[in-house]
Amino acid sequence: MNKGAKHKILFVCHGNICRSPMAEFVMKDLVKKAGVEEDFFIESAATSTEEIGNTVYPPARRKLAEHNINCAGKTARQMTRSDYGRFDLLIGMDSRNIVNMRRICGGDPAGKIVQLMDFTHRSGDVADPWYTGDFETTWQDVLEGCQALLNVLLK
Repeated sequence: MNKGAKHKILFVCHGNICRSPMAEFVMKDLVKKAGVEEDFFIESAATSTEEIGNTVYPPARRKLAEHNINCAGKTARQMTRSDYGRFDLLIGMDSRNIVNMRRICGGDPAGKIVQLMDFTHRSGDVADPWYTGDFETTWQDVLEGCQALLNVLLK
């Protein structure tokens, strides 16, 4: 972990193979392009154990690659209670993730657990492509959420 990072962010979804790794690598790309990557430490994790050790789901990987974003080497891991102390923000992709994140962390006393779309002008869930197969809508949600998050953090 970059101990000097001003912002430590963990993106979380159910399996850590679609939405949260997309958010992780989109955010890494945005902070790099903004010239502030040394101020950020960004990872992603799952609330479940179903996909632990698996790579990013191929359609999600392809969607990132369409935008010249590489996620090679990323494998799914489960969020742990200790992540609550390691990260400033734990960002869930949907309301079910938030419930599970609070359960894993034993609550949210510091108010660190938030939903990605809450940073945008429209709250709600990031579209889940696992069920819809629509990775473009997920891409749009993730990009909008990460851009809005970056704007908030850079103010």
